[in-house]
This record gives sequence, C-alpha cells and structure tokens, in this order.
Amino acid sequence: MVTPEIVKTPGRKLLGMNIETSFGDDKTVELWSSFMPRRAEIKNKLSEDFISLQHYPADFDFQPLTPFTKWAVVEVKSFDSTPEGMQTLTLPEGMYATFTHKGKAHKFRETLEYIYGTWIPESKYELDDRPHFEVLGEKYKGPNDPNSEEDVWIPIKQKS
Repeated sequence: MVTPEIVKTPGRKLLGMNIETSFGDDKTVELWSSFMPRRAEIKNKLSEDFISLQHYPADFDFQPLTPFTKWAVVEVKSFDSTPEGMQTLTLPEGMYATFTHKGKAHKFRETLEYIYGTWIPESKYELDDRPHFEVLGEKYKGPNDPNSEEDVWIPIKQKS
C-alpha cells in the first residue's frame, strides 16, 4: 500500500440522507438507493462528487453489530435550499490521511484493514473523533468495476 497524503481540510457543508447501520447489518445499498433518485433536487452543489460518510460514536469499537450513522451526501455552498426529507451535516475542519482504494467494492475491506491494522499503528498519528468518508469522484466507476477508484479520508491527529 502507498503512504497516504496528509491533508488539513477546512470545514465543509454536506447535504444528503443518512441511516443507522452496522458492519454486520449493512444498509449502504438501501441508503444510496434512496438518495440517488433525489440527487438532482440539490441545487447548490460545489462539485459532481458524491461522498459516502461514516459518523462513528466516540467509543466506536468496529465490531460487526455496533451501530453508526452512514451518510450519502454532496458538498454544498450553503444550506439555504435544503430539499424536504434531506439532512445537513457540517464536517469540522481537521487533519486527514487520504488513501486511494482501487478496485471492486468487495475488496474495500482489504484497504481498511491496511489503514486501521497497519498504517495507523505504525504511523505518528491516531484516529481523531470526526467523520470518516470516501469521495466518489470522476474515477469512481461503480462498486463492481475493477478499474474504479475512490479517495478514502481518515480523520487523524498526532499521537499524544
């Protein structure tokens, strides 16, 4: 695996939909199936990128049945025109390690195992209590395309 780029990002305004889920009862398909037909209702997008975001509780243990909130969102200029039934989320500024996952979605677990099991323990960083997310940009071809790429953003801070 490649060494990530360390990026300090400003706060971001995000707009979309969310669902409570867990790794063992994954509702990602349900969430995106609800969001994608309504994406055109969002009028003030900053880009055409989609963001898949996980908001874990502070004491999250990454166990299969531990619940967390999953979001399907886009970045917006403001929350002035929020479509009915959609929610807003302000992503706080902070430092992120950014990785690129290449390949099919079922291989994503290998990328995460490397990040959480190897890179973070061996780095000078630890996880920070902010959302984790993936940017699905122009190189994202869908979950079953072996040439698909997505950027993985992991919130970090210097180890104490």
